[in-house]
Amino acid sequence: MGIFDRNKRKGGFMDEIRCDEPSYLIWKWHPSGVQLGESNRENAIRWGSSLRVKDGEVAVFVYNQDNEIYQEFIVGPYDGILETSNVLINAPIIGLAYEGGTPFQAEVYFINLAQIIQVKFGVPFFDVYDPRFADFGVPVAVRGTISFKISDYREFVKLHRLNSFNLEEFQKQIRDAVCRYVKDAVANAPAANNIPVIQIESKISMINDAVEYDISERLKENFGVTVSGVDIGAIEIDKTSDGYAKLMAVTQKATMETVHAQTSANVKDIYDRQRADAENYAETLRMQREEAQYAQHKQTQSANFAAFQAEKQADVGIAGAEALGKMGASGAGNVNIGDGTGFNPAAMMAGMAMGGAVGQNMAGMMNNMMSGMNQQTSGAVPPPIPKITYHVAINGEAKGPFDEAALTAMAVNGQLTRTSLVWKPGMSEWVKADDVDELNGVLANVMPPIPPMG
Repeated sequence: MGIFDRNKRKGGFMDEIRCDEPSYLIWKWHPSGVQLGESNRENAIRWGSSLRVKDGEVAVFVYNQDNEIYQEFIVGPYDGILETSNVLINAPIIGLAYEGGTPFQAEVYFINLAQIIQVKFGVPFFDVYDPRFADFGVPVAVRGTISFKISDYREFVKLHRLNSFNLEEFQKQIRDAVCRYVKDAVANAPAANNIPVIQIESKISMINDAVEYDISERLKENFGVTVSGVDIGAIEIDKTSDGYAKLMAVTQKATMETVHAQTSANVKDIYDRQRADAENYAETLRMQREEAQYAQHKQTQSANFAAFQAEKQADVGIAGAEALGKMGASGAGNVNIGDGTGFNPAAMMAGMAMGGAVGQNMAGMMNNMMSGMNQQTSGAVPPPIPKITYHVAINGEAKGPFDEAALTAMAVNGQLTRTSLVWKPGMSEWVKADDVDELNGVLANVMPPIPPMG
């Protein structure tokens, strides 16, 4: 058992040890109706007195034994009577020779574990430097509120002397420490978080999060309190200062130079793209013309193949007739009669036979040619296969129509993309190329996007 018994109570001139203060953090008990320090009863606790500790607070008994200070903690809720029978305090200190209301030297402090203390802080103007322009210091001020409470009361008692604890002095210590920590965090924020000083007023939330974590760790270690919140209400720049004016001037100049350089780079990139597109487009048109001419030539040959074949066969017949004429002129049809000259009927018959064959061939060719022409006229030969052609919206204008070969070339050089608008006769409106199934093969040749520069 400890020094308190919940069940036993004794009569006599006893005290009721409890804290009735409405708002406190640390409070030293003293008898009701007596000012603190007016009576020694606040330092001499009587056995048999009752102790009441509410929920959310802890009572700390502080006493001296063999020149050493000891504490005993009673966490609420508690309601009991001080007894001597089981106390482990030396008899000379408490006078165990006396029963009843014998006092012993001790002090009782109540620590409020539920009380949240709010302290307002303000950091007056101090210079903050932009890491890009370290020559210009800009005055900055900070205002805010910190909230804290005591959670680890044992650690708190180790760090503070309860008999000399003063809440106002303690709040001042907290305020001074917070101001130092906040000033350090804000001064380092531009370099640590790449924040331009002239924009630091708009970065309160980010700075607040960093400050809250840092302050929580430091106050817990140095003061034994738990920070429940840090609220930086304002970060103010002295815009009338010389440093701010100089920083604004050099910042605007640097910004304009950066914009100019970026604009020049963008214009050059656009020019290079347009030039490349024009060169590719000219080459594409040349290829399209050559392909169209070749296709037209082949189509003409296919459509007039019969006439072409008859023409070639006629050339062969004419060549045969010319050969017969040459045979007659050279005397190939004569025979020797007397002086060696005369008519050769065998040669003439051979010539007639050859001429007849050539004539038959020519007649057959003419018949075939006429038959082929009649077949074309009657529709026996199928017409050319229609080509797929589309109009393409380029720079807000309708271009085309383009066939599949042209569209493929445009996809390769980047003029036709999956989001390009296309249209062909029969469509009710312009649609994206990616939504037209017929163009899937063409879009397979779309150039990938150009990676960003730098």
